[in-house]
Amino acid sequence: MSNAKNSMDAFATEFTKFIIMIRWIVVVAAVGVSGYIASNAQNLSFTDQYRAFFSPQNPELRAFEEFQARFVKSDNISFVVTLKDGSDIFTNKTLASIGSLTEQAWQLPYARRVDSITNFQNTYSEDDALVVEDLFPTPGDNTDTEISAKKATALAEPLVYKQVVSENSDATAVNVTINLPGKSPEETRETVGAARDLRAKIEADNPDLKIYLSGAAMLGNAFSEAVLSDFQTLIPIMIGIIIIMTMIVIRSPSATLATVIIVVLSAGVGMGWAGWVGIELAGPSPSAVIVILTLAIADSMHILVTARNAMRTGMEKRDAIIEAMRANFLAVTITSVTTMVGFLALNFSDSPPFRDFGNISAVGILAAWALSLTLLPALLVMLPFKSAPSDTPGDERITGALAEFVIGNYRKLFFSLGAATIALVAFIPTIEFNDRFVQYFDKRIEFRSDTDSVSKYFGIYQTEFSIPASEPGGVNDPDYLQKLDAFTEWLRSREFVVHVYSVTDIMKRLNKNFNGDDPNFYRLPTDYDLAAQYFLLYELSLPYGLDLNDRVDIEKATARTTATLSPNISTSQLKALLRDSAAWFDENAPEYKATPTGPQVLFTFITDRNVQSMIQGTALAILAIAVIMMIALRSFSIGLLSLAPNGMPILAAFGAWALLVGEVGFSVAAVASLSLGIVIDDTVHFLTKYVRARRVRGLSAADAIRYAFKTVGVAIIFNTIILGLGFGILVLSAFKINAELGLLTTLSIGFALILDFLFLPALLLMTARDGSVDASTEDMSDGVYEAAQ
Repeated sequence: MSNAKNSMDAFATEFTKFIIMIRWIVVVAAVGVSGYIASNAQNLSFTDQYRAFFSPQNPELRAFEEFQARFVKSDNISFVVTLKDGSDIFTNKTLASIGSLTEQAWQLPYARRVDSITNFQNTYSEDDALVVEDLFPTPGDNTDTEISAKKATALAEPLVYKQVVSENSDATAVNVTINLPGKSPEETRETVGAARDLRAKIEADNPDLKIYLSGAAMLGNAFSEAVLSDFQTLIPIMIGIIIIMTMIVIRSPSATLATVIIVVLSAGVGMGWAGWVGIELAGPSPSAVIVILTLAIADSMHILVTARNAMRTGMEKRDAIIEAMRANFLAVTITSVTTMVGFLALNFSDSPPFRDFGNISAVGILAAWALSLTLLPALLVMLPFKSAPSDTPGDERITGALAEFVIGNYRKLFFSLGAATIALVAFIPTIEFNDRFVQYFDKRIEFRSDTDSVSKYFGIYQTEFSIPASEPGGVNDPDYLQKLDAFTEWLRSREFVVHVYSVTDIMKRLNKNFNGDDPNFYRLPTDYDLAAQYFLLYELSLPYGLDLNDRVDIEKATARTTATLSPNISTSQLKALLRDSAAWFDENAPEYKATPTGPQVLFTFITDRNVQSMIQGTALAILAIAVIMMIALRSFSIGLLSLAPNGMPILAAFGAWALLVGEVGFSVAAVASLSLGIVIDDTVHFLTKYVRARRVRGLSAADAIRYAFKTVGVAIIFNTIILGLGFGILVLSAFKINAELGLLTTLSIGFALILDFLFLPALLLMTARDGSVDASTEDMSDGVYEAAQ
């Protein structure tokens, strides 16, 4: 081990001397290459499609795409109109505004259908003929009697009540179906912008109205707006924290400047690489820039702290830089590799944005490692880097006192911290996975605030059921219609189901119409030909754009039933509803199979799939990191021991989360491998110094722990603070997935500091063979500054 260490020390020393000798070439080359790669960031684009969160192999996504292919691929924008005073919308003035909104909504980009209370296709019998017309053919020009009668019709119609008109008639929805061609990333933003302009126009013309915007297109646009919000606020805050913390720790403007250059170039390389390979940013992937800024400072901080301390003992700047590089070369390399392993494990995720997040971060970490070992020493030699005369070893006295406390109480610390971690771990099974896409966004995002307001009047989440008949034309089969109607009524009886849209309601209304509007005939026809005739006559009477192709496919082989769900439904409750619906068909209509789909169904299962896929990825990452530690430290036992302080913080963080929050979205899948790559940094730096003390300097276990605390304790503390602040900043994200990821990782980092300073030394002392737990009087004032042998 000593020879290996000396060989690495000699290489690091000679390497640094060479870098210093050609420092101008290094600076120009490093900045030039990094700048060139970073310039490709201009090619980055943001996707506003929620489908980007799902891999092409995702079975729920494939079912959704098959559904949309059958019933025409579409998204929607929903205008929900209310009066500011909360009064009834059934007045001539309000109906005129709704009619105007309906007419102008047809002009929105990519609009293919508009449904509202004014153009609802009402049917009735007149002289034995079927009449199909708008419910309000002349909105704004109706007598009180006409309004009252048509309001009664609307509230009695299953397809309107609680779907187009709210329960208390104080809100109405104008739903615009759009068909985005998918040729430009600007399509959604163009449509949303036009919808907002239209809303502003209608509200300006009608000051008593308040209009909210929701729907799938607004959801997609919200992802882009959340990313933009984070870029505008979080990145400047993070750079400010880096500057402030580096100044506090190093007390050198020039060293701070060098650090900022390193971290900014590292982030630029990561994002530039993403633009180079054509990654579309979505969800958590844009946050990689914040992660890189946070992690890139760690390597520089260890080198700068060591150099500062060496200069404080009287070393010349050049020698101090060489010494700092020698002392940290191995640890910085190990931490960079292990951190990259943790992030690269995200490639096992079922969600592409998490894979991109891991890969971009890994590239940035690689850049930070290379720049810290080349550009940083070159800049430090060139800049007026000094250790202030006022520096005192007070911070080392604090870490020294902490070392003595641990050595004096290591048995108590080992068992108490172990028991506390086990207690927290016991709460992990109580965490509930909950993915409601509306709550992915902070209320700063208009989609979230508007949709929260809409939820007071209507259901939010829709689950689509595609129910194929036995053959083309089978939708007209009376047996099929009876089973479909029974399922519709079963759905309506379920908790959390606000509204159900089914073609059987249209068929029952038509049967009544063709029988002189006799209420006794409000039932399904019992003859195939009669049902087919009803459908044909009804479709021939419908105006352009309001046909039934969105409800029944062209071959009349499959019908679509839509259940609109309460905003309060949880992921587990939706899963239960889907299980119960499958059981209903097995028991009542085994010849038919309903396939549930829709955006909320997609997000309902994404956590399960991500967790399942990431278990394998995290397990491989743990194994890889353990092997790296064993090889780098030339010790099977030390590498094995490192697993405890690396895994325990993550488990403790999840346990604490279970107590503090209780539920989490699909970001949880990424936290384990991500945190593993981060929390290992402190362990690596502590263990490399411990192993050096034991095998190079021949110290006892207790003195080796004192040595580790003295040489890296301060850097570990400040790195933890910076990492905690960096990931803590993500808590301010407008995107809940990033906020959860940031908070969970911050908890892991905090627990890692506690366990690396208290549990890891206790574990080393418990397993030490020499049993030397004493109050050593050996002078270790030279710290790591001994020359390489």
